[in-house]
Parts: sequence; C-alpha cells; structure tokens
Amino acid sequence: MTFLLTLLAAIFVLGPLIALHEWGHYIVARLCGVKVLTYSIGFGPKVFGWTSKKSGIDYRISALPLGGYVKMLDEREGNVAKDEQHLAFNRQHPLKKIAIVAAGPIMNFVIAIALFWVLFMTPSEQLATKIGQVLPDTPAAMAQLPVGDKIVAIDGHDVQTWEGINYRLAGRMGETDNVSITLQSDAQTDQSTKTYQAPVTQFMQGEAQGKDALTSFGMLPWQPQIAPIVGGLAPDGAASRQGLKVGDRITAINNESIEDWITATRIIRDNPETLLNFTVLRDDKSVQLQIMPQGKKDNLGNDYGQIGAMVDQTEIVIPDDYKTTVVYGPSESLVKSFEKTEQLAVMTVSSMGKMLSGMIGLDNLSGPITIAKVAKQSFDISWQMVLSTAALISLSLAVLNLLPIPVLDGGHIVYHFIELIRGKPLSEGVQMVGLNIGLLLLAGFMVLAIGNDISRLF
Repeated sequence: MTFLLTLLAAIFVLGPLIALHEWGHYIVARLCGVKVLTYSIGFGPKVFGWTSKKSGIDYRISALPLGGYVKMLDEREGNVAKDEQHLAFNRQHPLKKIAIVAAGPIMNFVIAIALFWVLFMTPSEQLATKIGQVLPDTPAAMAQLPVGDKIVAIDGHDVQTWEGINYRLAGRMGETDNVSITLQSDAQTDQSTKTYQAPVTQFMQGEAQGKDALTSFGMLPWQPQIAPIVGGLAPDGAASRQGLKVGDRITAINNESIEDWITATRIIRDNPETLLNFTVLRDDKSVQLQIMPQGKKDNLGNDYGQIGAMVDQTEIVIPDDYKTTVVYGPSESLVKSFEKTEQLAVMTVSSMGKMLSGMIGLDNLSGPITIAKVAKQSFDISWQMVLSTAALISLSLAVLNLLPIPVLDGGHIVYHFIELIRGKPLSEGVQMVGLNIGLLLLAGFMVLAIGNDISRLF
C-alpha cells in the first residue's frame, strides 16, 4: 500500500511538471511554424493516446514515466515531402531552434516562480527567527551566538523565516570558511544589529553528513520544554527490551545532563547502533541502563537512532515573542518568488560544482526513488508542502536540462548557438559524437543517482 501511495504521489507531482515542460517545447515549436508529429509523456511503447484529426499530432502516454519528448518534422530523421520542408525543424533559423529548445526549461522556471508566488501570498504563522537553542561543539557555539537574539541576515542576505535561514546555510555545504550571522537583540532599544563570524569546516560533511543545516550549524528555533519522562514504550523497541519503564525520568545520557525530551531525542537520533549509558530517575532512585538505539533510515537515506520510547501528549503553547505572522502582498510575493528561484538555482549549480570538485560527496545525488519518497512525504504534511516540493523539483528540472550536455536541452542550445555564429550547423558526425558522449554521461549520472537511492533503502 505504501509503495502504491508513493507511486501515485510521484505521478501527481512529476506528471504535470513533465507535461508542462514538454508543452513548452510543443507550443513554441508550433508558434515558430514547425510541424509537430508526436507529443509524449514518458518514453518507450505507447500505452494510450489519440491522434488529432485536425493537426495529425499523435498525443500519447508512454510506458516509461521518466520524462517525455516532442517529436518534430526533421529531415535528419527521415524523408520529408518537398511541400513540407519549410515546416522541418532543421530548416529553421538558429534563433527559432534555440527558442524551441529553451522553452521547456523556461516553462519549469515559470512553474517554480508561480508556485512560490502562491506560497508567499499564503499567510502563515511561523516561529520567529529568534535563536531558541545553541548546540554545544558547533559553529554557533564557537561564535558564542546569544540565545534569544533574532537572526536578520546570513552572509549579508536578509532572512525572515527559518526556512530561509536553512537554505542560506545549506548553500555553504562542503565549505571551510566563516559564515556571517547578523543578529538583532531585543535588549537593544534602538534595535541595532551585530554580526558574528562562525567558522565552519567541510560544513555538513563527515560526521555531520545527513544532518540538516540548522542542526549542523548548531542554532535552533524555539522548542517546547517537555519533561523527559517516558509516557509509553513500543513493545519491540530497544528501550523496552533493555529495561526502560513508563514513568522513568531521563536525567542523563552518556553523562550529558538531560533537561527536556527534545535534547534526549536529539542524542538518540544522532547515535544509531551505538551503546548509550542512560541515567533515569525511578521511584526517587537513580537507575543506570545501557540502551542501543536501533538504526533507521529517513526518506533521504540518512541514518538515525530510535529506541521506541514516547512522551505523554502535552499541550504546547508558543510564547508570543517567539511567534510571527508572515504575509506578503501580490507584488511583493512575486518579487520574493523570483528571488527565491534565483537563490535556489544558484545553489543547485553550486552544489553540482562542489560534487565535481570533491567538496561534497557524490552520495548527495538523488534519483527518482528519493524524489518519489519526498513527494509522498509532502502529501503527508500539507498542501503547502506539496506545492513547495513541486516548485523545487520543477526548478531542478530546469537547471538540469540547461546543463551543456549534448543529449540535454542545454547541449542542443550550445549546438544552435554555434550554428548561429558559424552560419551553418556542425556536421552530423560531430553532433553524433557529442550526443553519444552526452548519453554516456547521462547514463552514468542516472546509474549513480539510482544506486544512491537504493543504498538509502538499506
């Protein structure tokens, strides 16, 4: 059942993005006077579809849902009647060819901007960007960031939400440098700011790999103070098997004092398959236990620990000074959607460069299995998360398709720019060599990405 829901979520999110990407190619080709033969969602054998009686275009859904294509009349792919030669793609001016090829990725950019615009216009109550906790032995601790101060900028870029902070920090993945954190203190009546320098070394790599950017950096938003008292136990969990009981109060783990449930959870999650020394208070007596968290994997394949202990449900009240309502008007939302699209596109390209240079591992590359699992997870959270996930995937499709690899749109654009400058296209032999190299590169990336996906399952 879970597999079916994951598949349906992936189809629901990816299907429209692929269809609209191909529609970009399709509509611009028709506007440029090129005859379209086939509009396909997916590759391989035709599953179902229809042929337009008016235009003769074959609209189809194909068996392999890993993309799509628009087939146009082209003398390089078969004989073309003399009276239709002016409709062939290969006969068009290079600028028309560039427009047709670029239309797909541009459509994905437009989709991302539109979805971000809707999200920015949706009022939401969020946690204020005040630092709620600084984790020990982290860049935030080394910079001595004060708890309670409001984060207003990262590396000189204004931030209004924790999501924005997370993205700015994630953009520094793999780097060894100082991260600038600008804070505003409530203690200052003039609301003046102070900038701190937090040193990072191979940020989010090594032991920190798999952790989110905020945890790796060591500054977290406000979190409720929940007493570390065990309210329930999973019968097959490590906690139950190794002596923890309902009503026990966890006072220390590996000699680190525990004041709240969230701190205990963080330590447990960070230590899968590692024997931990628990000190608990039971019937006013201190009891020593050794518990090894079971190793689990999240949707992105990151390892985490779990002992099968639950806390009693308690009502959480967020202090007013740690809450904020984020709302933007239509024009401001549009500006912010363009800014966010630019920021994430630059971060995507930068991450690719870091993978190629070895600053971050190739295991950060994700394939269709991970994308499907993330899509499913977004449906479990909210409609806003579904739109956000769709926007991020659409943006990734745009950037990836614009890479100058011959088999991708970006490679074809390079060919047509060369044709524009030379006044004639490259020879078919040269183009075929490039396409073969592109296919090998793309196949290599796909094998690596799917391999990473599979490794995250086990």
